[in-house]
Parts: sequence; structure tokens; C-alpha cells
Amino acid sequence: MGISIVVTSGKGGVGKTTTTANVSTVLASLGKKVCMVDLDIGLRNLDAVMGLTNRIVYDIVDVAQHRVVVSQALVRDPRFEDNLYLLAASQFADKYVLDKESVGSIINELKQRFDFVMIDCPAGIEYGFQNAVSIADGALVVTNPEVASVSDADRVVGILENMNMPITPHLIINRIRKNMINDGTSMRIDDIVNHLGIPLLGIVIDEDKVISASNSGRTVVFDDQSDAGHSYQNIARRMLGENIPLDLSTHTKKVGFWGRVFGRK
Repeated sequence: MGISIVVTSGKGGVGKTTTTANVSTVLASLGKKVCMVDLDIGLRNLDAVMGLTNRIVYDIVDVAQHRVVVSQALVRDPRFEDNLYLLAASQFADKYVLDKESVGSIINELKQRFDFVMIDCPAGIEYGFQNAVSIADGALVVTNPEVASVSDADRVVGILENMNMPITPHLIINRIRKNMINDGTSMRIDDIVNHLGIPLLGIVIDEDKVISASNSGRTVVFDDQSDAGHSYQNIARRMLGENIPLDLSTHTKKVGFWGRVFGRK
């Protein structure tokens, strides 16, 4: 059986969808079977980031309301043979048409088929968020090195810790600017990690190539000249148990539990 991982933050616009797309892409390229699930009902965009919008016929609401079975709603990404699929969110339905039971049933079915079910969580900590995190085995909490973003992530971490997930939530710090850290105008990585109190899985450098790739319906991970692409590659490899040093020397804490969990396959 596979593992379900929710990618969340609390605050919108920090890079949850981009993180979901890029990490999923790397895992698929490394031979893992991955299904991305967009739970942002009414505001889906994972399909656009992946360049799969025109392939969508059915969505997760169609599955939940028994109009189709799960396999009919899955969209295969042809760039990754049989390793990468998307279950899209509905663009028009009300978010309240889904409940924890229906979402949980769908995710559990996907876990029977895939190694990783990567769930793109809605922003905020209300209904859609609760549906997403309640059925996940673990979480990637994405934040930016900004006070407001870290504050929102802190609220999410508190909720996740009370849920006693099988896999400890891990942190990804997105849109790091080295020059701002060096001149003291951005929060330091160590300060963010210490404040949130969960293990750091990786950091992602801020660069325009990420936006350009997303606008073109592709991920940045296969751009050899992209620092952000290398960051996502390293994050995914750590999830698979590889002992890869963190990207900046300002933090040297090693990743342990993820390696023990994902390295078992």
C-alpha cells in the first residue's frame, strides 16, 4: 500500500501547487507510481501547472458522487509512461460537496495502486483543509521566509501535531533569496525551523525559471541550470531515503525519519 502526503501551508500563494507538481514529477521520474490529487475545489490549478487541463474529462467530485469510478477520472501524464497521474478538482462545484468520508475512500483506493498520493491542499485551515489533512499519512508544510507566512504555517503545524499522523510533518521553505538572508532582510532558515519545530526536508531557491516553467505547463526539475529544480530533486530524493545534505550551509540538520519510512520499498 502506498502513502498519502498532503502539501499544505495555511496561507495561499506560497507555492503548494508548484511543490506538489515538482516533487511528484521527480518521484515519477525515479520510478515511483504517483497520483497527484487536487482538492482545491472551485480553484483548481494543478492541471494548468502540469499542462494537463485539456485532458480532463472527469474530476474528484464526479467520483465522490458515483458518476464515474476512480480509474475513469485519472489523467495520465504521457511524459512519464505509467508513473504519473492526476485526479483533478472540480472547477465549478461547491467545496461542501466533498466530505471526509468520500475523500478518505477515494484516497484509500488510490493508495492501493500508487506508491505516493500527493494531495494539493486548499489554502486556509477551514473545511477543505480539514478534508485534506484528515486522510493523510503525512504532510509537507510549505512556507516562505516571511513573518506572515511562517505565522500561518505555525497554526497549521499545531493542527497537524494534534492529529498524530503516522509520518511526522516536514517543512519545506520556498522562495529563498540568499542575498536577503545574508544582508539580514529575510528570516533566517534556522530561525524558521526553530520556530515551527518540525524537521526541515528542504529549501527551494527563488527564481524566475519556476514561473516560466509553470506558465508553460511543465515542471522546472529537468532544467539543469535551475537551482530551484535541483532543490526539488533533492527534496524528492530525501523522501526516498537518500542522505543528501541540505542546500544551504545555514542549516545542517539531517533528515532521518523520512528516510526510514520511504526507504523501505
